Amino acid sequence: MSVAADTARQLRDEADRVLDFALASRTEHGFGWLDDDGRPTDRPLELWLTCRMTHVAALGLLCGRSEFAALVDHGVQTLSSSFRDPVNDGWFTTIDADTGAGVDDRKLGYPHAFVLLAASSAVVAGRPGADQLLAAARKVHDEHFWIPSKSLVHESFSADWSTSEPYLGVNATMHTVEAFLALHDVTGEVSYLDRAEAMTLQVAGWARDRDWRIPEHFDSDGRILPDYNRDRPADAFRPFGATVGHGLEWSRLALSVRASRLRLEASYNGDELVTAATELATRAVADGWAADGADGFVYTTDWDGVPVVRARMHWVVCEAIGAAYALGQVTGEKHWDDSLLIWWHYAQDHLIDTDRGSWHHELDEHNQVSHGTWAGKPDVYHALQICLLVGDGLPLAPSFATALSRREDTE
Repeated sequence: MSVAADTARQLRDEADRVLDFALASRTEHGFGWLDDDGRPTDRPLELWLTCRMTHVAALGLLCGRSEFAALVDHGVQTLSSSFRDPVNDGWFTTIDADTGAGVDDRKLGYPHAFVLLAASSAVVAGRPGADQLLAAARKVHDEHFWIPSKSLVHESFSADWSTSEPYLGVNATMHTVEAFLALHDVTGEVSYLDRAEAMTLQVAGWARDRDWRIPEHFDSDGRILPDYNRDRPADAFRPFGATVGHGLEWSRLALSVRASRLRLEASYNGDELVTAATELATRAVADGWAADGADGFVYTTDWDGVPVVRARMHWVVCEAIGAAYALGQVTGEKHWDDSLLIWWHYAQDHLIDTDRGSWHHELDEHNQVSHGTWAGKPDVYHALQICLLVGDGLPLAPSFATALSRREDTE
């Protein structure tokens, strides 16, 4: 794939701009949910957000912005103290923004995947306490979340780990793949790559059987729940139906799994992953892009590809750009280059807020700013990663922090 120099430069400049927006997210006990102007709100602090912003800060530091060192250290410190459950181990889902006391003490798989990612990125950045945080996160995840027999992760547990939720979700699995790829890069342990590959191939198989729409929700025995959350179709983490953005995100991740394996085994084939990545992205674009006549990706569809939630989420466009970049790199097909430009121009026209900073997180079906699912601009994780991926021309493996650290080593 050949990204034009001016397009790459625009994306790299945007990475610095969203990093500027992230600087104000620090609060006493973690990182806050940001409003439209980049100010932390008075919401309880979310584990997933504090982890993602710790990861973002590590990427900022690895990009040469020294002011992010203090933010990485703050993230490591609060994840090792305020968010850590001193009685049952693991991490609280939310804590009080003022006191740091636990508000929701359940243990959720989705944010625990981000603990792994944040800690691994902090290790790559060489920050104090990161190694200890990563060791603790690996231990908790291996003991409680990873399900070897299913190549999935538990969705959630009660505070004391005694009761697991009778539900398994692909969203938590997807971000665990992301975390395992990062862990493989940081630790050199091939078992994490093996797990990531097994999860990815399994999800690809489920999607292949459903015309490349990914089933998202399962019971504890692994049976698909096709009508799950039909009455709450716009849920931020468990929406009903097929989630267009996840097809795109899994496409990129599948190619990162392949690239990671190729770095170990030059003779590795990986054609199954290329096919899956291509089909997942092709289906997501066919179902989601301008599906109701206006530009933008709809959030979800039913199992026949009919739009259900027509809001346009910023993260979906980010993942579309990432998938197009990855597929262009691997297949060399020009239409992915063309698509990347279309979606980047859409982001410039509709999502990037040049007045108040960052990206609008949600638009309605008329491409007007909306807050039906997402209030404010909580974090910059999706936008930053894609701007760095394309703007810096990063490889599909190793993962973001490791790739940036090795780029810096050679400059």
